[in-house]
Amino acid sequence: MKNGLLIWNLALTLGCGYLFFAHFTGKNPGAAKKAAAGESQPGAGDKGVFKIAYFEMDSLAANFDMVKELKSEMLKREESINGEMERMSKNLQQKFNYYQQQATSGALNQEQSEAASREMKNMDDEIKNRKQALDSEYSDFVMRRQNEIKTKIETFLKEYNKTKDYSYIVSYEQGLFYYRDTAYNITSDVVKGLNASYKSKKN
Repeated sequence: MKNGLLIWNLALTLGCGYLFFAHFTGKNPGAAKKAAAGESQPGAGDKGVFKIAYFEMDSLAANFDMVKELKSEMLKREESINGEMERMSKNLQQKFNYYQQQATSGALNQEQSEAASREMKNMDDEIKNRKQALDSEYSDFVMRRQNEIKTKIETFLKEYNKTKDYSYIVSYEQGLFYYRDTAYNITSDVVKGLNASYKSKKN
């Protein structure tokens, strides 16, 4: 009984193996090799083998003219905001020192002291409100420009991929991906193409 089951299982195994071999070698000579290598078989509407390319975001940020211009503009705006805040804080400090001297010398009466306190509070509130407004404007500017850069990259990659047929093009960032085949690194193509497109539109 046990020998009969063993022979039956062996026959089934050999039969399945033959069908598998015949299916992948009879219709498509290269299919068996792809199946053995673990490659997915393209369907009726697929262009070909599943491919993923990548570009290095750090390198793109360092070499794409549009990003470099954004960094320069951000630095200018930050310096402008800091300069304005320093001037307003300096005026507040000078006003505080003046009223403190007046109070120490006894030159301020009760009503003048209260008026000085209100003025100081108003100046402090004005600084805080102005800082909040400037920070909001700065954040909106950066977000708007970042979205423009993202759209620029996406538009370029759609055009670029018309002749490449990649299934995905991703940005490589450390900590997110642990291995990459440099054969699919298209960073130089992306940087060169983006700069050429950006320069032509600016001109």
